[in-house]
Amino acid sequence: MRYIFLTSIFSVVFAYEKDMTIMVDAGKVDCFFHKVLVNEVVDIEYQVIDSSHGDLDVSFQLTDPVGRVLVADYKKPENTHRHTAALEGDYKFCFDNSFSTFSQKTVFFDILIDNDEQEEKDYDDDKEMELGTAAETYMMRVRDISESVSRVKDRVSTARRLQELHSAHEARDRNLAEEMCDRVMTWSISQMVLMILVGITQVLFVKSLFEDRAVSFTRLIPGFSK
Repeated sequence: MRYIFLTSIFSVVFAYEKDMTIMVDAGKVDCFFHKVLVNEVVDIEYQVIDSSHGDLDVSFQLTDPVGRVLVADYKKPENTHRHTAALEGDYKFCFDNSFSTFSQKTVFFDILIDNDEQEEKDYDDDKEMELGTAAETYMMRVRDISESVSRVKDRVSTARRLQELHSAHEARDRNLAEEMCDRVMTWSISQMVLMILVGITQVLFVKSLFEDRAVSFTRLIPGFSK
């Protein structure tokens, strides 16, 4: 079992997002760790995009810091999970390919960790009323701008994740098409070689029949020569 530790990289919006493409060898389990705070939301989506033997299944497991299994998938090509952390600590998520003997899997996954709580206000409604109309107008504009920026950030993040998932789907379909093309080509070449061997065998067999008949004829008629 290999363990890969993911470092925490939080942006200005206090969210962590990471997408990776990994190779899970046959009979192996790859595990990742990430620190999650209380009330943070772990959103993970994975998809098997390629396999060395055509089997696009992998098992998945998400475990909390005390070792309790929160999510467990068995032999699925893709899935999405969302979990709100109740404990602070290192959460472990593993991709299990131990059930496969020969097939190596290529897995794409995207993980998003964000705080589900609303951001605290940097202003007080009571003080806003005391300051008067000008301050109230200013605070309303700041609030509108903040909400607009937050909506734009969410939509851009959603659009980027959708593009990554579409790319993963495209990669999986391309790998399947290439594998099918290789199979058709191999089968066609095998059929052509078989047909050539059958043709050569038939020619040699027919030729051997005429040769046996000619030898018998020369033995029956002494002095006969070709």
